[in-house]
Amino acid sequence: METWSVDQVCSWLVEKNLGELVHRFQEEEVSGAALLALNDRMVQQLVKKIGHQAVLMDLIKKYKQNSQELERPRRPGETAQVTPAAAATEDEKSSSPASHGEQTPSFYPADNLDNGLIDQRVLKQRRNVKHGLARNRALQWTKSYVLPEFPYDVKCMLAEQKCPDHSMRIRIIEFLQADMTKYLDGSLYPSTQQYNDVVNALLQAHPFLDEDGCGFFLWKRALKDRFKYVRRPIEDDEQVMRNKCKFGHRRGQRRKSLTDLRCDEIQIVQIKEEAVCLDSVVDEHINWLQQEYVKTEKDWREIDNRMSQTLEIRRKLIDSRTPLKDILKMFPFLKCPYQMFKEFQLLTRTDIYKKTRHILESYSENILTSFSVVDNPINIALQEKMRQYTDEDMLKYMKMTATCLLLPDVFGDDPSLFVAVNEKVQVSTPVLEVKNPFNINVCEFSLYLEKERLTKMDDCVTAVAALVAAFHVFGIKCPRRLSQTLNFLETLIFDMHNPYFPSIKEKEK
Repeated sequence: METWSVDQVCSWLVEKNLGELVHRFQEEEVSGAALLALNDRMVQQLVKKIGHQAVLMDLIKKYKQNSQELERPRRPGETAQVTPAAAATEDEKSSSPASHGEQTPSFYPADNLDNGLIDQRVLKQRRNVKHGLARNRALQWTKSYVLPEFPYDVKCMLAEQKCPDHSMRIRIIEFLQADMTKYLDGSLYPSTQQYNDVVNALLQAHPFLDEDGCGFFLWKRALKDRFKYVRRPIEDDEQVMRNKCKFGHRRGQRRKSLTDLRCDEIQIVQIKEEAVCLDSVVDEHINWLQQEYVKTEKDWREIDNRMSQTLEIRRKLIDSRTPLKDILKMFPFLKCPYQMFKEFQLLTRTDIYKKTRHILESYSENILTSFSVVDNPINIALQEKMRQYTDEDMLKYMKMTATCLLLPDVFGDDPSLFVAVNEKVQVSTPVLEVKNPFNINVCEFSLYLEKERLTKMDDCVTAVAALVAAFHVFGIKCPRRLSQTLNFLETLIFDMHNPYFPSIKEKEK
């Protein structure tokens, strides 16, 4: 297979009932060597259907296993199948005079050692064979993997084909994790292929869980996070800690007395009780915030207090890539610009609204007279509107709005990643939507996240501040085609240095 051409690979796909992939493999020029080098991520990008992904990965894996078994040398204890002709040849060799003379050296150095010691190469070879057999045992379960028996309420939800909420997702992940743990022989975490097979089995049994074609990655990430963060590490295991206290985990460490052991056990119990109390307190805060969010008159002082107390658990959820929909459901006040600014201030000790207003007021003239935006339609519309008004406040409002809309054009970035003016939002990263920007009576500013409206704002200063804060608060990576604009804003927000804008006259000179 390593020497196959692209046409031979396509013929092989047709033989394996994967003819739908021929056109795609021809476009990407996948030869035999490239086929064997494919990993999970490449297959997911190359093949759209999950069923075809699973079949293709299984075929490649079987070929690699067969080739490894053919190349693996025979161990000393293995008995090979001997044909009658080979047996006769061996009898002739044993009866010949040469067989009673000088013996030929053994293939394994251990046979030539008189002192009974085993050569290190033999030990290494035996370890490799043992690891290979262990890998084969671990992979056997995925070929016939069957989903576990879910509880009654989960079965009802799956039968009705309803989109599961956060709590139901957690229950499904919990049962999948418990079922996968039974197959982990001597390992703490599953392999990548085991994750893929479990998620594929789940989506094939219940296709409606594949939300917008991204369900595979979401369920796989949730399952991996469950093993990584929720599963208790072995160092925190009670029996392991007791053994370390009794025997010591370092060479030469003395044993602890019975009094010390009892103190350690009491400390373990106290830690567990504190963890239970902490979970109950967090749940209480979340329930109170959800109920308060629905009320017309809100107690903002108590909201600030509870949001500050739950900051640590909120950051852990965001760092562990918990879906933003679930985070916003637990902490709905993150949709409010004021609370988003408060969160940003707790993280960076910076008043982002005040800084953003200062930036737009200071650099408005430089940006509007920049050489790259002179012929921009937004700048032309601004000049026409300014001729119709004489009020200074109105003119200042329109200038600052135009400054907000022209920022990505000044730095050569993609404007659609920053703001959508009278258009539908097309990107999943944080982006602004502006309607009727120069009409103060009907102008609308909105912040979108994952193509859904997160919050609505009154002016351009709040909109730009909320956009920058969203990237920091929700831990979202800045798009490469928007990096220059956000770097400019963050540089001034955090007072690193002052950038320079050449005017039209200076540009002509």
